[in-house]
Amino acid sequence: MSDDTLRITFATSEAAPFLKTGGLGDVAGSLPCALQRAGAKVSLVMPKYSTIPQRFRDEMDHVCDFHVPLAWRNVWCGIDHLERDGLDVYFVDNEDYFKREGAYGFYDDGERFAFFPKAVLEAMAHVDGLVCDVLHCNDWQTALAPVFLREFYRGIPTYDNVRTVMTVHNVKFQGQYSDFVLGDILGLHEIPAAANQLRMDGDSIDYLKGGLCYADALTTVSPSYAEELKMPYYGEGLDFVFRDRASVLSGVLNGIDLDEWDPATDPGIAANFTADDLSGKAACKLALQRELGLDEGEHEAVVAMVGRLTAQKGMDLVEYAVDELIRGGYEIVVLGTGDANYEDSLRWFDWHYGSRMTCCIRFDNDLAHRIYAGADLFWMPSQFEPCGLSQMISMRYGTLPIVRETGGLRDSVVPYNRFTGEGTGFSFANFNAQEMIDCFWAAGEVFEGHHDVWEDLMRQAMAADFSWERSARQYLDIYLGLHPDRTLASAEGAES
Repeated sequence: MSDDTLRITFATSEAAPFLKTGGLGDVAGSLPCALQRAGAKVSLVMPKYSTIPQRFRDEMDHVCDFHVPLAWRNVWCGIDHLERDGLDVYFVDNEDYFKREGAYGFYDDGERFAFFPKAVLEAMAHVDGLVCDVLHCNDWQTALAPVFLREFYRGIPTYDNVRTVMTVHNVKFQGQYSDFVLGDILGLHEIPAAANQLRMDGDSIDYLKGGLCYADALTTVSPSYAEELKMPYYGEGLDFVFRDRASVLSGVLNGIDLDEWDPATDPGIAANFTADDLSGKAACKLALQRELGLDEGEHEAVVAMVGRLTAQKGMDLVEYAVDELIRGGYEIVVLGTGDANYEDSLRWFDWHYGSRMTCCIRFDNDLAHRIYAGADLFWMPSQFEPCGLSQMISMRYGTLPIVRETGGLRDSVVPYNRFTGEGTGFSFANFNAQEMIDCFWAAGEVFEGHHDVWEDLMRQAMAADFSWERSARQYLDIYLGLHPDRTLASAEGAES
């Protein structure tokens, strides 16, 4: 790569396959590699959790160690490194903060995720591979990096060229703490501009708000969610910030791993199939019905849910609609975990409806593959959805989604148009159970009476482009807008 190749440091609190608790882990596990394939020089940096599998820990080399100034503290920090699929991955080590069971939910998360972004910035003075043109921060756990960068590192040559991008994956999680952290942990109490931009409602400190105010560019994980965040209903108290900074806010739809989710090569499904030869889909459906004890038959419409069982995912609508959908001829499959009240109600439905419904309260990635491959419809009636990956995966397997038109669901699913034949699924606009049920009746009419149209919709869904390369191109446009002096390496050079 040449000296003017765009350099990106991707800072995240989680990344697959090292640690993943949600969608951020999927994004951080795939997007940096796609950016590097597109010609940027990318490094990923995350905490060195004790729960990272030992096989990865065995590959790590210790690079250096130093102390991180955090208010009145000087905290030890180590940097370890490994290379995975050509990507440099750096791990911020401090056992007091990260040697725990799990990533989040501790009493001192406010200190842990002040230390982590400060350590990333300090590491740039010690590790050449972390020196960058663009520091890409993700969610509240890294949101203080743009704040610290401007307030503590201006005028230092290593940092003066760094521009920041702040991506919001889910605005519900913001990192809110008492005003005490401003001085005792962040060391920003004597900087009025920082204090004013971090405060919420006068008496609390909001890490995400700080990142949104200080970053050079803001992104979120779908174009529709970027617009929704400007509204009080979706903005979770930060809608005014998104409106104020609308000129630098973009929505970039996430992608999925096309190699993992490929019905043509998936080794875990009953039969492989493609858009040109859909015959294997029927075998996958029959195998799924047999495995889960459902009534068997290709004319039985199987609708599936895979994911978290929470109010955000529309579980209130699901509870309301199950009885009517089953009486209307649908078979229902649910896989996931979540709030206890929803888990209990689904167990009751499973017991009550016998061979018409199966509920699996667990995480099971292998079964998820079989469900995506064997179902006819995928059910995702979210109250809000920043992006959503499940609907993209289902389309990859020719399983047509039924979704509410919000966030990434609106951006990824083209509703069926019976006049033009366009569409990759079915959708409804309002968070309303009867409107959703009517959408099911419309889908059922096509499934039962227009087999050729249904297969056309399957092929159109399978042809949709949800590659990370598409997402990477849009991110690179944002980065290069911040650094027009930088270039991308050729594809050949990027791989070397």
